[in-house]
Amino acid sequence: MYLTKEKKAEIFAEYGASASDTGSAEGQIALFSFRINHLTEHLKQNRKDHNTERSLIALVGKRRKLLNYLKDNDIERYRAIVEKLGLRK
Repeated sequence: MYLTKEKKAEIFAEYGASASDTGSAEGQIALFSFRINHLTEHLKQNRKDHNTERSLIALVGKRRKLLNYLKDNDIERYRAIVEKLGLRK
């Protein structure tokens, strides 16, 4: 399994307030980004896997909604997470 408890805790510790802070927008965005990168690599090898493609599109939408939420409510946190994760803006 590519996403273990330890890996999740590490992601939340790095991007969220703490390892147990799973509700912060930054932590969730980081987790979604990790999963999106994994699914993208999978789809490069298995281009006919339509179920995974559909899941990838749903994850991208969830991440976009969280990014829009941060952008509307706290632009500084938005800019920080986009810079930290290396997203397009």
